[in-house]
Amino acid sequence: MAEAVVGLLIGKLGEALAKEAVAYGASLLCKEASALKGLFGEIRKAEAELKSMNAYLRDSEKFKDTDETTGIFVNKIRELSFRIEDVVDEFMYKLEDDKHGGFAAKTKKRMKHFKVWRRLALQLREINAELEDTIQRRDRYVIPGRQGHTKNNGDHHATSTNQTLCSAREEDLVGIEGNAAKLKGWLVNDLEERNTKITTVWGMGGVGKTTLVDHVYKIVKVQFDAAAWITVSKSYRVEDLLKKIAREFGTSISSSNMDMRRVVDVIRNHIKGKSVLLVLDDVWEEGLWINNIMPIFPTNCTSRFVLTSRLYEIASLATRNCAIKLEPLQVRQSMLLFCKLAFWNNDSKKCPSELRDLATKFLQKCEGLPIAIACIGRLLSCKPPTHSEWRNVYDKLELQHTKNVIPGVHTILKISLEDLPYELKNCFLHCAIFPEDYILKRRRLIRHWITAGFIKEKENKTLEGVAEGFLNELVNRSLLQVVMKNEIGRVKCCRMHDVIRHIAVDKAEKECFGKVYDGCGTVLLHPTRRLSIQSTNVAPLNQSGGTHLRAIHAFTSSIDIDLLRPTLASSLLLSILDLQGTEIKMLPNEIFSLFNLRFLGLRYTRIEILPEAIGKLQNLEVFVCIYNAPRKQSSRFLWS
Repeated sequence: MAEAVVGLLIGKLGEALAKEAVAYGASLLCKEASALKGLFGEIRKAEAELKSMNAYLRDSEKFKDTDETTGIFVNKIRELSFRIEDVVDEFMYKLEDDKHGGFAAKTKKRMKHFKVWRRLALQLREINAELEDTIQRRDRYVIPGRQGHTKNNGDHHATSTNQTLCSAREEDLVGIEGNAAKLKGWLVNDLEERNTKITTVWGMGGVGKTTLVDHVYKIVKVQFDAAAWITVSKSYRVEDLLKKIAREFGTSISSSNMDMRRVVDVIRNHIKGKSVLLVLDDVWEEGLWINNIMPIFPTNCTSRFVLTSRLYEIASLATRNCAIKLEPLQVRQSMLLFCKLAFWNNDSKKCPSELRDLATKFLQKCEGLPIAIACIGRLLSCKPPTHSEWRNVYDKLELQHTKNVIPGVHTILKISLEDLPYELKNCFLHCAIFPEDYILKRRRLIRHWITAGFIKEKENKTLEGVAEGFLNELVNRSLLQVVMKNEIGRVKCCRMHDVIRHIAVDKAEKECFGKVYDGCGTVLLHPTRRLSIQSTNVAPLNQSGGTHLRAIHAFTSSIDIDLLRPTLASSLLLSILDLQGTEIKMLPNEIFSLFNLRFLGLRYTRIEILPEAIGKLQNLEVFVCIYNAPRKQSSRFLWS
């Protein structure tokens, strides 16, 4: 996805060039003006070369895994693009730094800066020379027939990006009728008797466990006095799960201060004598159920539990004869689901005879897994329904030689990702830095995408309108799943299936887009651009070198902000810092030197007072603030 990196960089180069007049006007010395002239000349040269190259990069994406020469070239361009970005962002940082301090301090900085401008110009000149040499070597060794094919991927859209196809519409559910009836019967029969029944739904990833249970849950939950759906996943905290259960059951609890014993008492008192339904989705450990969940439910209520898992050990927890093992779809069911998705805008939902052979070949690679069928069906729905277009997609699948426990499915998902229009690729990879099964809220995603520079204005649309269209497109391609819509049908929140996320995280790390830090293994951040902190053990990050980071997202509540100070101090070019949901009580001073910061997320933290130094962050575009913190109103900030 080097073309996505280059596309983002071209936008940054344009922003830097827009500062040219301001920089010249602020220069105090002829030497400084001369150094600036050299720097801007190199920026223009890099911008022109990268603009010319971007179309080639879009086309080369499909060859880089199967042609070593192309792969080496694409990786080198990505590396050089990151180095250019470092130069440009340092220039923007120094330009902003000039504005801070008294007159004497500002004058002293500017007198020193001609050396900085000369150094940056020299660095950029060397990078441009290396870029030119790389292009010449590519031309010497290019494979005949691989050059000049610059057809954009994803140009044909079968749907408007302002509309979404809900990922689990009732009419698109295939092959679940029998299991749905069975599960419904187990849950609602004999509700008048005070007893407990545990049902389990298990099978491999992507086989449709959550879809089946969600379908039944929506139907039967109204028959219970209290109902809750909790997604567990591999990484969880028992305290957090219990609080979620309490909230879903409709109790009032403190979000942070209530201890676990008190939460258990609240749940027990609330459900006493009632009928309750609890779904635990994506369970990986028996101990969670046996030691933490089951004991909190009293015997004087009617309890129905549904556990979904990939593991037989979890399935064996079911009440006798109350377990469902989901198998991949049969051939006929696979074709039915495929046609509903690939030809969703055709009244007949039938596959034309001239495409049926290719449809069969696609389905063979899907191996009966609904998630793969949905991805390839939605992908093909974005293409003209012609044999040549479909054959082109199939040939891409054949080019791939990925090794995976489910290689056909892995390949389908990989091709679906690579088929994305280049401007969507950064948006998609960004979704992978959130924890597994995390609920992605529309407004938060859109703010991240805009401040990261992923979104550009189109026609008469606002940035928010373009970003929402991108979100809908990811949903339409089954790369994101809708969790909730608002009253007018807009996506309110969504999630990424863990099978897709596994591939996306791998892709993000390989291409230095972002890294998920879970506290395990060796930490090496260079040259990663974005860091997702999903562990309380942040001390090892201080030895990893965060110089090249552009975004830090923290997803653990009990983070020690003092241990994060060295990472912040070494990440001066940071543009996004999202600490939402962390229990920090103050902002470290290192944050107020992040002059390139455009997004600061402090919602649901324990900060009560914002220091005046926050005014030093002049480039801040989005400030998602805690509600009770005193603040000055500013038109530059988007308060929330």
